[in-house]
Amino acid sequence: MTEQTLNPVQRGFFSRRRRRVDVPQLPPGAVYVFQVGGRYSVYPEGITLDPMHLDAVDATSVSLVDTRARLVEAERAIPSVSEADAFTLRASFTCQVTDAATVARQGIIDAAVPLRAYLAGDSELARTSAAHRIEEVNAVREQVTRRMAAYTTILPPRIIGMSVEFVGIEVLTPEDLRTWEQEVRDERRMQELVRGQRDFETDDVHRIAELLAQGSHFVDAFGVARDDINLHAIASRVHQVAADDKAHSRQATADDKQRAHERESAEREMRQSLVLAVLNQARESGYVDHQLLQQLLDFGNRKQENRSQAAGALPPAEISPRSASDDQPGDRRGFIKDEDDLD
Repeated sequence: MTEQTLNPVQRGFFSRRRRRVDVPQLPPGAVYVFQVGGRYSVYPEGITLDPMHLDAVDATSVSLVDTRARLVEAERAIPSVSEADAFTLRASFTCQVTDAATVARQGIIDAAVPLRAYLAGDSELARTSAAHRIEEVNAVREQVTRRMAAYTTILPPRIIGMSVEFVGIEVLTPEDLRTWEQEVRDERRMQELVRGQRDFETDDVHRIAELLAQGSHFVDAFGVARDDINLHAIASRVHQVAADDKAHSRQATADDKQRAHERESAEREMRQSLVLAVLNQARESGYVDHQLLQQLLDFGNRKQENRSQAAGALPPAEISPRSASDDQPGDRRGFIKDEDDLD
C-alpha cells in the first residue's frame, strides 16, 4: 500500500473538482481509498476516477491498496552456539487484502512488518537453534520446520483487513559458510577432473604400449592409417636401419679380429718370457725343471694346433719328453744337466 496527502480543493465559480494530476495513477490490482475526515472510503473498483466525486473532492489523503494475493517474506535472526554466528530464518506467507478501508486505516504499508513481529513472538525458535554450530544448518532446518508447523497451527498469523496463510520456512546458509562450501566443492571438482584426466592418460599409455608391443611394423601401419606417417618416411627409415646394421656387423667383426690378434700376441710374448726364464734358470743352476719345460712346450703346441685347425692346417708334430731312463746315473731324476741335453 502507498499513501499520499491531498491538498484541499478551493471553491470557485464552478462546481468543485479534484485535479487529476493531484491523484496518483492507480496500478493494476489496486483500489483508491480516500480519507475524508475520520472516515475511509473505498472508491469503486474498475471505475475511472471522477474528479467531481465527493470523496475525491473532500479527501485529505488517498491510499493505493493492492488487493491481489501476494507472496510476502519475513526474516528473523536466531542464535547459534557461537556468539559470532547466527542463523537467518526466512518465512513465506500468502497475503491478500480483504478490507481495503481497514488496511488503509491501519496504515499497513508493508505486510512484512507485522509478519516479522509474528516470527519474533516465538521464543522457542531461538532455543531450538542455540545448541547448534553454524555448520549444522541442516539439523537446524529440520527442527525449525517442525517448530513453525506447530506454531502456525496453534497461533496462526493475523493481520487486520487481510487473509494470511503460512507457506513455509527456510534457514539460510550463512554467506561465509556458503563461500567455504563453494571453495570445497570447486576443489573437489578440480581434483575429480585431474583424476579423470590422469585415468584417461593412463588408458592412453596402456593402449600405446599394447600397440608398441605388437612390433614396429604394426605401429607404422597404424601411423599410416591415421595419416601420421607416410610410406616414404617408413621406407627411408628401413633403408637406414639396414645400412646401420651392416655397418655395425662389419665393425663388430673387425673388432673381434683385432682382439684375437692382440690376445695371440700377448700369449706369444708370455710363452717366450717363460721359456727364457727357464733357460736362464738352467744356465745359472746347471739344471732345468724338465716337467715345467714340457708343460710350456705342450701349452705352445696346443695353442699352435688350435690355430692351425681353425685355419685348416695340419697339426704340428708332438715333442716327446725324454724319459727318466735316458738320464745318466749320476743326474737328478727329471732334470736336464746342461743345454746340450735339449737336443
